[in-house]
Amino acid sequence: MAVRRVVPHVQSSAPEESREFYGLLGFEEVMNHGWIMTLASPSNPTAQISFMERDRTAPVTPDMSVEVDDVDAVYELVRASGAEIVHPLRDEEWGVRRFFVRDPSGRVVNVLGHR
Repeated sequence: MAVRRVVPHVQSSAPEESREFYGLLGFEEVMNHGWIMTLASPSNPTAQISFMERDRTAPVTPDMSVEVDDVDAVYELVRASGAEIVHPLRDEEWGVRRFFVRDPSGRVVNVLGHR
């Protein structure tokens, strides 16, 4: 398994203001679905940060996303470990396959792969 990127999620009701502020640090908007917006560094596209008030299709808002090369294999490993699955593995309409798991510190991790 390979990790492709890790993206922190900031729960926010001020995405426009966040885009402006992080723009001062060199970030640019690379994705905006209306309920989640992701900014990235043009010189290092895997350096990203996302903002959302709440997740549109899940019962909780994740604290971070971890993109992996084989989300199905990771899902099986995580389930076998006994970790708490917060949101089951599923395909989303925007082109990702994902699940949520709670880490030992209580943080919710969105583990995903692009289809």
